[in-house]
Amino acid sequence: MSTTPEHRFEVGIIVARRRLIGPWASHAWLPVGALPAAAAASPWTKLSETEDEATFYAGSYEVALHPGETGHYRDNLVSGRPSLWVALRNSGDETYEVASVTADPYEGESMAEGVGEIVEPVPMPPEVQAKLLAFFEAFHVERKFEKRKRDRADPEALARRAHGARERRE
Repeated sequence: MSTTPEHRFEVGIIVARRRLIGPWASHAWLPVGALPAAAAASPWTKLSETEDEATFYAGSYEVALHPGETGHYRDNLVSGRPSLWVALRNSGDETYEVASVTADPYEGESMAEGVGEIVEPVPMPPEVQAKLLAFFEAFHVERKFEKRKRDRADPEALARRAHGARERRE
């Protein structure tokens, strides 16, 4: 008996606060990893710390998959570096929240075009790759590309339109 692949699942997000050397900022926040499921730790639990970087478990976030985007998921899986795109949003004075997570590389690219969020691709865990592949295999429908044919231009259409406008003015 086969089961329907999950349309939604949670992943845990790992974030780093990296020290910067420069006059404008002392550090930067970046998504750096994803766990295949939500962790038992509380959000913003410190995982490690060195002089230059501290890593935190930022919490879990639900990834939603859509049957119409299966071609995008395939592109992600065969890219050589399957990724999840994670967006962090500043939620106050030096506090951040996970704004969104997607497995669609084109949605991830569009998230990066926005202002005010930190968006980075992070490596997709093998367990998440397996879920994405199962979803692709269950729902993908190959669509044949059909180039539209344009209507032939009527060179007299502009002349007729200009002539009609002149008659209405008179």
